[in-house]
Amino acid sequence: MSLATVWFVFIGLMLTGYAILDGFDLGVGALHLFVARNDRERTQVLNSIGPVWDGNEVWLIASGGALFAAFPHAYATVFSGFYLAMVMLLGALIVRATSIEFRGKETARIWRAGWDLGFALGSIAAVLLFGIALGNVLRGIPIDPDGGYRGGLVGLLNPFAISIGVLALGLALLQGSAWLVLKTEGPVQDRARWTGGFALFLILAAWIAASGLGWSDARRVFDNFGSLLAWAAPVLTAAVMVLMVMAWRARQDGRSFLFSSLAVLGMAATAGLALYPNLVPAVDVSRSVTIDNAHSSDTALTLLLMVGLIGMPIVIGYTAFIYWKFKGKVRLDEAGY
Repeated sequence: MSLATVWFVFIGLMLTGYAILDGFDLGVGALHLFVARNDRERTQVLNSIGPVWDGNEVWLIASGGALFAAFPHAYATVFSGFYLAMVMLLGALIVRATSIEFRGKETARIWRAGWDLGFALGSIAAVLLFGIALGNVLRGIPIDPDGGYRGGLVGLLNPFAISIGVLALGLALLQGSAWLVLKTEGPVQDRARWTGGFALFLILAAWIAASGLGWSDARRVFDNFGSLLAWAAPVLTAAVMVLMVMAWRARQDGRSFLFSSLAVLGMAATAGLALYPNLVPAVDVSRSVTIDNAHSSDTALTLLLMVGLIGMPIVIGYTAFIYWKFKGKVRLDEAGY
């Protein structure tokens, strides 16, 4: 296995870690106005993610840094080509984070209602933009001879990319519902059980739509699925979804959250298989940004890998400690949001 392939997998694992960890708290934000009906319930929802949400975003920062260091050409193409979309994504994340921190600073109803709306809309927008970006990368984008994107913001809003965006939203809603069921009690928990059922139907519909649109409009997505082994990821993902439904119906809350997270892992593995060895596929295949034509030198990749192998266990250990420290049901107190 080449160093470039190792880094493709390594960055994929970091992005998957972000999708799992920040996916559920983005889902909680998207559900905020639906599962919580009064100020106390909305405070309960915020406190369920309060100790962990900002730490979860470390994985996104680390992934971006790793992409810049290991595949600078791919970083340049993505961040320059999707510049306006990236600014919108950053704006959504800023509004969301500001809403979490500022909501509890005043007791006025209009103040809190405004930040509640910002938290919900920022979370929904962020998930959709992440999914649409992934959909465009999987589909392939118009790249000029210099490696720049030539399509504009409207060109990113194609049916296949939108279906992937809806699929990402469904997964976030499922994870968010499972997390709230695990961490809350009373009416919030009851409503989260209902939204989890809705999320399962949304995922199924979006998955079917994305598969059909992919076959008609993004055929390159299926290029790497010529062998039975390649189908292991989507088949296992489907099996996990079945187990998720069974656990949800049996009210096995811990297993429900575990299976929702494994479903995200399975979807990410499927996307990685569809993408490899490309990083940013082009409509004109000869202009695609791949692991072979975009990676840093072998010396740089080796040194970076050594740093990553030292740093990642520290991040994983810190993350595990925080989740262990704040395990159990949410209890409202003066220190909360």
